Amino acid sequence: MATVRHFIFSVLVVSITLAEGYVEELDDRFKEMRKSEPWLVQFYAPWCEYCKTFDLIWYDVASELKSQGSHVSVGKMDSTVYTDAVTEFRIRGYPSIIFPFVRALSSVRLFQNVLSRHQIFFLYVGGRSPLKGQFYKVASEFILYNYFFSATVDALPQAVTLQDVPSIAVFKDGSYDIYDEERDGNLSSWVDRERFPGYFLMDSFSLYQMGERTKLVAVAVVDEKNPSAESIRYKNLVETVAMEYRDEYRTSFQFGYVDGNDYINGVIMDKLPMPSLIVMNMSVDGYYLPGSTIETIEAFVQFLDSILTGRSELLGGNGFLRQIKRLYYRATSAVKTSFASAPFGTCFLISLPLVVIGFIVVGICTAERVDDEKADDGARPTVTRRKRAALKHSEAKKKD
Repeated sequence: MATVRHFIFSVLVVSITLAEGYVEELDDRFKEMRKSEPWLVQFYAPWCEYCKTFDLIWYDVASELKSQGSHVSVGKMDSTVYTDAVTEFRIRGYPSIIFPFVRALSSVRLFQNVLSRHQIFFLYVGGRSPLKGQFYKVASEFILYNYFFSATVDALPQAVTLQDVPSIAVFKDGSYDIYDEERDGNLSSWVDRERFPGYFLMDSFSLYQMGERTKLVAVAVVDEKNPSAESIRYKNLVETVAMEYRDEYRTSFQFGYVDGNDYINGVIMDKLPMPSLIVMNMSVDGYYLPGSTIETIEAFVQFLDSILTGRSELLGGNGFLRQIKRLYYRATSAVKTSFASAPFGTCFLISLPLVVIGFIVVGICTAERVDDEKADDGARPTVTRRKRAALKHSEAKKKD
């Protein structure tokens, strides 16, 4: 028992230590660091008991953000040492939390630094306006996964030209686009559509995020550990269409490639060969497959157009029966994967509930038999006494 307690304690210590590693103890360098990276910061005092209690929660926050792939860094700062920061952020009590999710770019140099560091970011240009309020509200929605900045016209390089101020722009794929409410609709929806690069490596989390978007996902499914000429050709094909046909397809398709087919197999409930091309509607768990091997860019474009015009059949879906089948597929896949890595442990886990159920059934059946036997034993004396009474009564009649 002591060994078990020691093991549990060791696991907890290791977990807390790992979580602590996601929280950075900040110093004077924070003033420069926060200019290009978003920071979630706790101001504390060493003598504050509330701060010490809050630390475990703070480590959990950092660990959760890390697990979700967020680019937001988490830190803590000793307010008794760095008093300038306390004055700047108007800290009044401990613990206090700040999260400046829109950072100001005050010079061309800072703008160029952000441009070189971030593959994609959103920028508000101008002074106070209703559009700025909308921008800050949307930034609070998406700050966990994207970068948001504000700037004046003077901070923009000559290569960036705006016809109207205030304006909102997205910078990605080596270019930028200006938000147009009449053309692009709701600002939040526009940010949601534009917050991914035009072409990138997708993992299971980014594919899952696509389920909340209106775009279809066109991907090359390849094995990066064993690349082939066909894999490279498919990747180049998708990337070329993503870049060269950007204006035609940017509102309808998200392009990329996936390393491995495990996640997609769960969507289509079948094993997709690699390499392959597939277009998925993640909001309904549907998908499109080309009718034949796609060899050229023109053939790929025709396939995309056939989807937009409704000439290609949408497979899959998320109907009730389809959802039941998907649950079964995922459960059996999980068992197969577990058995392949740990056959004895998997067999034990599967058989354990069956054994327990067996014991319960045997116990119930045995209990019923005992009750029957007791009932019979209790009934026999009564029957015997009645027989004896009847015999005596008949004998008495004979004598009479």
